[in-house]
Amino acid sequence: MTLEQLKAQREALQAARFNGVLTVKAGDKWVTYKSDAELQSALGDLEREIAKTEGRPRARRIRTYAGKGL
Repeated sequence: MTLEQLKAQREALQAARFNGVLTVKAGDKWVTYKSDAELQSALGDLEREIAKTEGRPRARRIRTYAGKGL
């Protein structure tokens, strides 16, 4: 897929998510997601694919946990 197609698909998924809709048209097909979590996962996959296509580095999260050791 081209970068423009990926961005258009991302916009369609974001609009559907913000409107609370789980069915989205992707090209000439209709896709129905089971839950909002599944839709969010698809958005994450698209974001990674767009970043890879644009040549951006992968975003990473570092979480720090601390305890008092008691």
